[in-house]
Amino acid sequence: MINVIPFEALGRMDIGWLDAHYHFSFADYYDPARMGFGPLRVWNDDRILPGGAFPMHPHRDFEIITYVRRGAVTHEDSMGNKGGTAAGDVQVMSAGTGIVHAEQNAGDEDLELFQIWVEPSQNGLTPRWETRTFEPQAGRLVTLASGRGDGGDALHIHQDVALMAAYLDAGQSVVHRLEAGRGAYLVPTRGAIEVNGTPAAPRSGIAVTGEDTLTIHATNDAEIVLMDLCPAASDG
Repeated sequence: MINVIPFEALGRMDIGWLDAHYHFSFADYYDPARMGFGPLRVWNDDRILPGGAFPMHPHRDFEIITYVRRGAVTHEDSMGNKGGTAAGDVQVMSAGTGIVHAEQNAGDEDLELFQIWVEPSQNGLTPRWETRTFEPQAGRLVTLASGRGDGGDALHIHQDVALMAAYLDAGQSVVHRLEAGRGAYLVPTRGAIEVNGTPAAPRSGIAVTGEDTLTIHATNDAEIVLMDLCPAASDG
């Protein structure tokens, strides 16, 4: 089954410097039917204006993945980590037993990113932060973050999920096979796509269950981000 949630139907908070769209219940947006998808608990589509910042604030027991689509985000945390993650880069923060961090758009262009929270396979892990650059690949899904043990150079996360991305030229397709009992959640960052023939507009959310193969076809030039996971379980 393929369920498409249009971008216009997502939750939203616009406070000027931050324009956020929520795929699942978050902050002041609450929908009991949209509480997550298995261990995937948060998928936020954020636009942050230059100078916009999340000041120091705590997290605990989440695997937090940031996929930067435009601009760059600067990071600082209570472990002494400082760094930047630019468009095409991915950062992972394991909040574990507790971490305090701040993030800011210190650049002169809008920052656009996905922030994705995954429940870990166990609580009380050691906090950590990593960032990495991934080369764009046309027509091929590249694994960005994974806890499945088969992600190659992917950033490690503590859960049985894999986050992937691909660029597709207009008319191009990519195929992803799902093991029995697994599903997927994917978002076309830009460009319209079809998933097994079901159309989806840019920045919509697509929840997939009960399918063994996904054929993702680009109606026009597109970028997709996909998470492969067990939709019915919150642990690995």
